[in-house]
Amino acid sequence: MTTETKPIPPHLPQVMEPRNPGIGLDMQWVRSVQANTSAIERRAATLPGRRSVKKEYQAAWLLRALTCIDLTTLAGDDTADRVRRLCAKARQPVRRDLLEALGMGPVSVGPISVGAICVYHDMIAPAVGALEGSGIPVAAVSTGFPAGLSPFHLRVAEIGESVKAGAAEIDIVISRRHVLSGNWQALYEEMQTFRAACGDAHVKAILATGELGTLRNVARASVVCMMAGADFIKTSTGKESVNATLPVSLVMIRAIREYYARTGYRIGYKPAGGISKAKDALVYLALIKEELGDRWLRPDLFRFGASSLLGDIERQLEHHVTGAYSAGYRHAMG
Repeated sequence: MTTETKPIPPHLPQVMEPRNPGIGLDMQWVRSVQANTSAIERRAATLPGRRSVKKEYQAAWLLRALTCIDLTTLAGDDTADRVRRLCAKARQPVRRDLLEALGMGPVSVGPISVGAICVYHDMIAPAVGALEGSGIPVAAVSTGFPAGLSPFHLRVAEIGESVKAGAAEIDIVISRRHVLSGNWQALYEEMQTFRAACGDAHVKAILATGELGTLRNVARASVVCMMAGADFIKTSTGKESVNATLPVSLVMIRAIREYYARTGYRIGYKPAGGISKAKDALVYLALIKEELGDRWLRPDLFRFGASSLLGDIERQLEHHVTGAYSAGYRHAMG
């Protein structure tokens, strides 16, 4: 049996959370972290069938998901013009006629926009220029993304250059070898250094969970990165063979919940890679709501790392309004 889920208002009042300052590395806590893989997988497997979101409820949830998207382009053939077109989509992600039909016109509650634009360092300047006055932050991937194997001093310097260029958020990649070898002190010190280099820019720690071997490693890496001051923990670069999954998400979300219970600081969560369908976004939102609560259903604490997801959400919203599915090309990214 499925349970009807209430709608999420697309726009909620913005609440400023105190930033996570980090804590000392608590090895007793780290070593106590375990992961019951079979139980986690069973819980994750039941989630898609436990929530039924229909009609206007579904439309409201999809609008909420849209505001939590880090609209991303991380291709070798990125150009300034492509990024500017993506930024135009970020400013107006859903056609005005659809928003008006949904009762979300500018007169009622204000504009709907995505959570951020995520680009490589060289594309920061055109993104910042295109988003001026919108309030949409620019996030930059950094620290030798995606492998994180460039010289350490260059990874730190890259953060500084991206912040100087105008990035308000920095997505860093951790050294996977520290996790695989159990060198938690090295991971903690690395994350601390990255956090310090970010200054006022918020830092998202990409764990590359598909390369960490076990869910216990994922859980422990999550805790160590939060101890070191991460503002967000993120599943993947999107370049690994396995990216965001529900079992991995459940592990990371519960680590966030425990960190909040122990310290009082809320850490954000970002699943990335492979989330391209509106129905998948609904499952992730339901998981966040059940495990962390409504406060995490805002873009300051939850993001999707995605690009094609936006097109499918807009397509589903048009179906809600018109009763017919439109062709994908009608919802291009730029």
